Amino acid sequence: MLVDKTVLVTGATSGIGEACARQFAAQGARVLLCGRRQERLDALREELGSEAYAFALDVRDRDAVTAAIAELPEQWQAIDILVNNAGLAAGFGPLTTNDPDNWDRMLDTNVKGLLNVTRLVVPGMVERGHGHVINIGSVAGHETYPGGAVYCASKAAVDRITKGLRLDLLGSGVKVSTVDPGLVETEFSVVRFDGNVDIAAHVYAGMTPLTADDVAETVVWIADRPAHVQVAEVLLFPTDQAAALAVHRT
Repeated sequence: MLVDKTVLVTGATSGIGEACARQFAAQGARVLLCGRRQERLDALREELGSEAYAFALDVRDRDAVTAAIAELPEQWQAIDILVNNAGLAAGFGPLTTNDPDNWDRMLDTNVKGLLNVTRLVVPGMVERGHGHVINIGSVAGHETYPGGAVYCASKAAVDRITKGLRLDLLGSGVKVSTVDPGLVETEFSVVRFDGNVDIAAHVYAGMTPLTADDVAETVVWIADRPAHVQVAEVLLFPTDQAAALAVHRT
């Protein structure tokens, strides 16, 4: 069912986004790749071949998003599936000692960036009478943990935006889903801890986390359901995790 579908994946230069791009391409989809790192985009586009199109984009920049979507080649304009994956955590610690610049990075990317892309892609889906928006959320959108107030708030916003968009689009033929992972070993923690790979590794120590491919497999499965089936929400944990802070370690 995904053959010849056009899929836009934001944040496709690493982690879950990169894995989604590969897995959609393997199912015969045509994949639009965007992210901030041009060299990585170019390498992935070359790997995936002629059925991939890459363009550099920072989803925080509303004007740039507007221009990028408007300037897509005609054969790439009818987007069937949007995977809003671009996101990050920046910093960790009590709210009162956080760097406000990190708040901006998280809210501008995780919330406003998702809105910037969605508002431009969804009208075409509605006009065509079909489409699918799949947002990458987090267990952090369901639970708040110490040291992560703003990140958790940003993912709670994704959850509410997802639910609201689904209500707004009822009867349009457009589906809206979210995949909310627990611990996934990607560049996520390295970014959160400002490049400190030792602290990042400790996040996953003594347990087996999810991989980016595990999450991507779930995203592709959701996208491949029959037209009458809408998977609203998937909370995806590794077996060693039962809640945000409930992790079994050996």
